[in-house]
Amino acid sequence: MRDLLPQLLGWWRADERAAVATVVRTFRSAPREPGAAMAVGPGGEVIGSVSGGCVEGAVYDLGLEVAETGRPAAARYGVSDDDAFDVGLTCGGTIEVFVAPLSRAAWPGFGSFAGQVLGASSPDGGAAPSGVCLATVVGADDGGAGAGDRRGDGGALGRHLVVPGAGADGPEGTLGDAGLDAAVTSDAVGQVAVGASALREYGPHGERTGSGTRVFLQVFAPPPRLLVFGAIDFAAALARAGRLLGYRVTVCDARPVFATPARFPEADEVVTEWPHRYLAAEIAAGRVSAHDAVCVLTHDAKFDVPLLHTALTDLPAGTYVGAMGSRRAHAEREARLVEDGVPPAALNRLHSPIGLDLGARTPDETAVSIVAELIAARSGATARPLSETDGPIHG
Repeated sequence: MRDLLPQLLGWWRADERAAVATVVRTFRSAPREPGAAMAVGPGGEVIGSVSGGCVEGAVYDLGLEVAETGRPAAARYGVSDDDAFDVGLTCGGTIEVFVAPLSRAAWPGFGSFAGQVLGASSPDGGAAPSGVCLATVVGADDGGAGAGDRRGDGGALGRHLVVPGAGADGPEGTLGDAGLDAAVTSDAVGQVAVGASALREYGPHGERTGSGTRVFLQVFAPPPRLLVFGAIDFAAALARAGRLLGYRVTVCDARPVFATPARFPEADEVVTEWPHRYLAAEIAAGRVSAHDAVCVLTHDAKFDVPLLHTALTDLPAGTYVGAMGSRRAHAEREARLVEDGVPPAALNRLHSPIGLDLGARTPDETAVSIVAELIAARSGATARPLSETDGPIHG
């Protein structure tokens, strides 16, 4: 939903009526993950996607109804359903979708929520924001919160609670019961900490062993960072590719004549500083996480060695670290790192030469090779052709 927020906020501010469909649970080879969203606007326009095209038509019709009535609705689409062929879900998976109305009347606190999420996307130099969790009641059975009222205009179904991460201000909104709010707030802070959304079920007053009230905890973590060192043409291409994948891109180089915003228009920021000093300061400030990536394109030992030493020994476990260069350059660089005191175990985390073997030659092709390896490293996938693998594609 993050990418949709600017448009949604515009409709909300104009007091228009819209609807937002969110994937809350998937089974087997579903094409999109929980949290994927599609919105139907006041003029019938569509933004976003919940299935990559499989069930958009059916969800669109449901969105029009929800926008008109102001009443939330839920739907489940699977290949085994009687109407599976009609809605086009041929991938073999199953998705559950919750469609909520969006207007000033339906969600008075949406403006504050959108501001928190969009603000987390643009750090101002302080400590990294911890993220936000949007808790929404997506199911309220008889005997649970909102029992007997599924219209979204008086029961719990469709209510929202916005929970910032640990150390931030308290939650905003309510799910209709103080006990439920307390239990969900505690769980939401935990989900923000691990950076993952989840569907939970509670009793009417927040009992974790109870049932009847299903709450989708949708986490909006700050976008991952892509730190590119070396202000060269390959860096410009990598900045474009990283931006496309949702990274917040920083290009850093010690040479002010090369490190200019005009040369890297796709980067969110361009920094003129010695690379190892900049990275060390970002690590010390807590602004680099295990979800981020460091790509070293400098090709100069006086930059590479101290920078990679810092990256390999001080970055959180899981942070991607890659370095460009030929195999001979890699061997020479590795030898210098050993001489500089980098332990062998730390060297094992280095992706060098950087990228997958795609036969890339141009800067843009090389950028595709690098981000392909980034995706594979993040997902744990094999990076083999799908025609050579078995099992679900969207595992």
